[in-house]
Amino acid sequence: MSFNLKGRSYLKLDDFSQREMLYLLDLSRDLKRAKYAGTERELLKGKEICLIFEKTSTRTRCAFEVAAHDQGAHVTYLDPSGSQIGHKESMKDTARVLGRMFDAIEFRGSSQDAVDDLAKYAGVPVYNGLTDDWHPTQMLADMLTMVEHSDKPRTQIAYAFLGDARNNMGNSLLVLGAMMGCDVRMVAPKENQPHDDVQAIARKWAEQTGARLMVTDDIDKGLKGVDFVHTDVWVSMGEPKEVWAERIKLLSPYQVNMALMKKTGNPTVKFMHCLPAFHNTETKVGQDIFEKFDIKEMEVTDEVFESPMNVAFEQAENRLHTIKAILVATLAG
Repeated sequence: MSFNLKGRSYLKLDDFSQREMLYLLDLSRDLKRAKYAGTERELLKGKEICLIFEKTSTRTRCAFEVAAHDQGAHVTYLDPSGSQIGHKESMKDTARVLGRMFDAIEFRGSSQDAVDDLAKYAGVPVYNGLTDDWHPTQMLADMLTMVEHSDKPRTQIAYAFLGDARNNMGNSLLVLGAMMGCDVRMVAPKENQPHDDVQAIARKWAEQTGARLMVTDDIDKGLKGVDFVHTDVWVSMGEPKEVWAERIKLLSPYQVNMALMKKTGNPTVKFMHCLPAFHNTETKVGQDIFEKFDIKEMEVTDEVFESPMNVAFEQAENRLHTIKAILVATLAG
């Protein structure tokens, strides 16, 4: 299976068709094997890629930089303190400047409109490294990880997301499962369930793919029989500190602990998290939360996180291989 994706942008989950997504997953596996075997060929020699980060990052930045370098491309990193974006120059004008200097642009920030403007005016492929609405590059890594860690055909994989399901990860995992024909459950309080417009996108995909969708606040019902349990931080980057008390009270019943994992009834169930995870007090945020709210663990317990159930680090590694596939598919040739 092969597709010509050259020149395409990736701004939200359904910018690619299901078949194009499956092609990218196949390409990711090929590139991963080549890197392990030491047989990787540089297909992006001479390409210049701009990485714009309005929000801090570990995995996304490293994955784009290593992927580009592995393929012979060069990267330029821009953060808010190192550019005029949004201060003296609009995103529209920035796009028209950068598009004349670079072969592709990655953007990680709050506004979906910003990355949309980049793609509209740059004239080169633009990749959404995360916005408040979507996290599309993460989804390819998540799907690759689930396929690698399941003996089931893709369309029989069942997974649940617990916690704040109206954020970029909840939105993206719901639509991903719908596109891929999976059995996907969003398990969250009613206040934190995906918005109606996101659910409508997912239902439209499910009609085409046969995906089974569930949005519920019933933990037992949502977890029964799943192969993977996903979660994410309870408060996203950029949200005010005042939100913490409200979210902790609301989402504590949805904490991924060992008792909750056992509710799946699946002895081989795996845990997934896009990271970073607040599972102890070894970070500044974790220590601050402990001092203010007297809790040492948040969305996931240390017992689950440090168990063999956890495949979040394989998931993190797969950011590299899937982002490399996006770069190669849209820039090479």
